[in-house]
Amino acid sequence: MASFITQLFYSRPNSAVRIPSVKLHNVETAVEKSGRTLKYFLRLNHANNAIWAHAATKHSERYNTLPSILISAYLLGANYNELQNIYDTQSKTLDQWTPSPHEVTGDDWRDYMGKKEYQRAYLDLFEDKLVDDGYDWKATLNRFLFTGKEPLIHSITAGLGCPLIHLAYAYEVSSPVVATEALAHVAVCYDDVRKYSEDASYADAEPLYRSDSTMEILEKLRSDKRLDNVFVKAGEQNLEAIFRDHETTLLEHWKAWTITDPVKQFQESQDTAVALFACAKSGKYGRYFFQVLATSHALRVLLPLIPSEFHLPLLRQWLLLTIAIYVSELRPEIDLGEVKNYDVKGRDWDWAAQEALRGPHSTNPLFVQGIYALRGIAQTWSDSKEFYLQAAVKFADEFKG
Repeated sequence: MASFITQLFYSRPNSAVRIPSVKLHNVETAVEKSGRTLKYFLRLNHANNAIWAHAATKHSERYNTLPSILISAYLLGANYNELQNIYDTQSKTLDQWTPSPHEVTGDDWRDYMGKKEYQRAYLDLFEDKLVDDGYDWKATLNRFLFTGKEPLIHSITAGLGCPLIHLAYAYEVSSPVVATEALAHVAVCYDDVRKYSEDASYADAEPLYRSDSTMEILEKLRSDKRLDNVFVKAGEQNLEAIFRDHETTLLEHWKAWTITDPVKQFQESQDTAVALFACAKSGKYGRYFFQVLATSHALRVLLPLIPSEFHLPLLRQWLLLTIAIYVSELRPEIDLGEVKNYDVKGRDWDWAAQEALRGPHSTNPLFVQGIYALRGIAQTWSDSKEFYLQAAVKFADEFKG
């Protein structure tokens, strides 16, 4: 019932974000050496490496970013040797697959969601469904993400948005192995935050204020005295407490976003993601604000490719993740002058791509994905004032690993 209400609520006129698709690639049919190399390494990683490392130890678990950095580098123009170097370096940090406690079947597949120890079993399940669908990976994604009473798209931003990022890469290079990994990510990251998307009553409740600007909402969050001194130290450990102890405050700001011009407001939200990543007065280029940027870029890839009734729910999922991260990182000041006054010294996007592929951080997933996401946002919108380029050059100059 909740899913029907959600679709009814979000299927209002002017609810689609109508932007053109990014250029899509098909790694399965690639003939050039770099494309064939990418296909090989994606399959090798799929066969050997768990999608979550240290999954048994909650506070040290790590997302397998090898597909993300390989695909980002490939789309930036990486050659065979550069892809080889990335695989050799990053694969050393990953866990090999270990058996799940038992298999997950078509009858009980929802019973173990949210449990990372079942990651292998879920991947096996979705690979079996891919076979049932005649290796039509889009049909398999559609079956689980967009249909049924509780489509998994409502939990796509769980796990700090890692499933969303993985899903976008699957579409961007048309990879069935990355697609089934994305479904496994959604399944094992599944959590209670999905209720805010599944149940339209949360977003439909009358807000205390209204704003068409995500940046303004962050500014109001920063000045909200109710959140002063609620955390001593920034970090992911705060996220659970935010929803447990400060749900009312968080949702008041989340509900304030009033979307009347989806394309314009999506662009503004991407500007917010760039600003938060590049301008926040906190730890330089940390993982959590990177997740805000990477999930925003993932939305840019996915929105033209998925059913329009899920566009606004996805934007709202992204905002909820963003404000939760912002509060967990102690609501730092966002100084746009940090980027707007940055001197690029004649450097351009070609320079940024070369820095990602051949610079000192060419095997660092955050760095390569960060440059790729910033370039993707710049290619989507007019960058006449070079804000996105300035953010990329500043990032490349200041990143320390």
